[in-house]
Order: sequence, then structure tokens, then C-alpha cells
Amino acid sequence: MNRFESKLATFHLQLETPAMSRPYEEILDGATLPRSAPGDRHEIICARLHREMAASVAGLTSLQLLAPRTPVALSRTTAFCPDLALVTAASGKLFLAAEIISRDDHRADTVVKKEIYELHRVPRLWMIDPRYDNVEIYHSLEFGLKLHGILAGKEILSEKLVPQFQFPIAELFAVPAKPI
Repeated sequence: MNRFESKLATFHLQLETPAMSRPYEEILDGATLPRSAPGDRHEIICARLHREMAASVAGLTSLQLLAPRTPVALSRTTAFCPDLALVTAASGKLFLAAEIISRDDHRADTVVKKEIYELHRVPRLWMIDPRYDNVEIYHSLEFGLKLHGILAGKEILSEKLVPQFQFPIAELFAVPAKPI
């Protein structure tokens, strides 16, 4: 087992712990990229997104939804843990990555990881920003990622290849009611 495979195996072990909110690591060009534990709002958004996507892909045989922050190898030396990942059933390649931007650690998502997703031509990228309650939608084209749109408010988050997935942005970012 080489160093990358060893790190990837360690990442998979991290997922076996029951608590979803904990620090984790990603691998960028063979180097470890430590990530902070996501906050409560981040996890609420992640859970909502997964709930809706799981219901939407349940009948599809072409795509598989991975558990939140499952390590996904993009190359021999790079593996990320997207908040949501859809992979193709035939090849296991990443089709859609969704990254919920962390207020405390946003550069890793908005700059570094976006560049890597572009380099590896991931077909779809959603940058979900709780700071502004919006979602940037990117599509991979011949010369890189293209901003397809920025969704907010009453707009609907959707993906043509997952026709059942229609999620209102306002619901994605809704603040849970506080118990009385």
C-alpha cells in the first residue's frame, strides 16, 4: 500500500465514527489538507441536501449518491471529501460535487478545490454559500468550469440528469425554528 492509499484508507475510517461534525482531512497533491469540523448550519444544509438528493436518485441506476464527505479520489495524489457527491455507476467517477462553504475555512473551497475540480473536469460543481444563502452552479466545458448560474431566494436548485431533484433555495437555507 503506497502513501496515498494509506491516507485514503485513513479517510474511510474517519467516516465510521458516528458524529458527522468533526475535523477531517483531504489530500492535495499528496499533502494533507486539514479541514475544520463543520458548524451546525453547515450540517443542517448538508442533511437537507442529502435527503432531497437521495429521494431523487433512488430510481436511477446511472448515478450513486455517496455519504456526506466520503473521500473521492480525483487522481493518484488528490482526494477530496465533498459534502455531497454523485458518482457514475458505470465508472465510479465523480459527476457532481457540492461543497458547502465554511465561513472559517472558505479559501479551500472557493479557490483551491474549485481549481482542482476544474483541472479534473468534474462535470458539475455546486458551491453552496450559507454566508449569502446562494448556490453557484458550474458546468465543465472544453476550457474549464463555466458559471451556469447563481441561485438564491425562491429559485429552484435542479440538475437536468436528475430530473426528480427540484429543491427550492429558500428551503435549503431555511433557519430551523427554535423550540419554545
